[in-house]
Amino acid sequence: MRDIAYYNGTIGPIDEIKAPITDRGFYFGDGVYDAAMVRNKKIFALNDHLDRFYNSLRLLRIAPPMPREDLAAVLYDLISRLDSDEPHMLYWQSTRAVAHRMHAFPPNAKASLMAFSEPFGLDRHDKPYKLLTVEDTRFFHCNIKTLNLIPNCMAMQRAVEAGCDEVVFHRGDRVTEGAHSGLAILKDGVFCTPPADELILPSITRMHFLQLCEKLGIPSRIAPFTVDELMNADEVMILSTGSHCISVSHVDEKPVGGKDIVLLNTLQKAYQDWFMNETDK
Repeated sequence: MRDIAYYNGTIGPIDEIKAPITDRGFYFGDGVYDAAMVRNKKIFALNDHLDRFYNSLRLLRIAPPMPREDLAAVLYDLISRLDSDEPHMLYWQSTRAVAHRMHAFPPNAKASLMAFSEPFGLDRHDKPYKLLTVEDTRFFHCNIKTLNLIPNCMAMQRAVEAGCDEVVFHRGDRVTEGAHSGLAILKDGVFCTPPADELILPSITRMHFLQLCEKLGIPSRIAPFTVDELMNADEVMILSTGSHCISVSHVDEKPVGGKDIVLLNTLQKAYQDWFMNETDK
């Protein structure tokens, strides 16, 4: 199969797998998710993604649908059925239960598990992004990778309509993250990223870049930065599972970055090499 899906033990093509209408993910967004890149039927950084997934379950007080090693086995079984070794995105989510609608957690809830994988090419690194700043009005649990993404979708639609590729969420002057990615800047040879508090998702790629900086001897700083600091950074970077690291050329139609291309290219190449080595046959 070129794509494949799973729901509570049933496996088949994405367009054929169905879920009950009473799955709490439909009417409450009561669940969590994660996603990883696949190449040559290898899941990149699966342990890191599972760490975040099980932490999100814990924070939402959802009993895991199965032990961690069993979930890993399900995911690897899915991608083993793919016909192609081309890059795929692997997505999985768990909702609290299939239960009739009630706001309180249903008693004796049994979590549901859904997963799918389909072809997904990494974004080109030679095409910088244009960003749009958007006031961050989301709730104060952004560190949990929940299914409640309507504010993100609405902000992303604004970006698309403005001819941009991503948004810069900010709360007042403080930059938080993008609609579907993390943000970082380079300034005076230092890799700078916001703290992983309740205002941002603990991005796996962000974590990897901090590890990469330590390995390469590149200074890093974990601290809030402002919209003005982002606008005056040497480089602005979008970090995500599906992009790895994309440079930014414009924010709100104003040119940004382009002042430390050597360090930017060093980090991009090092991370791309890491991904390719980990997913080689």
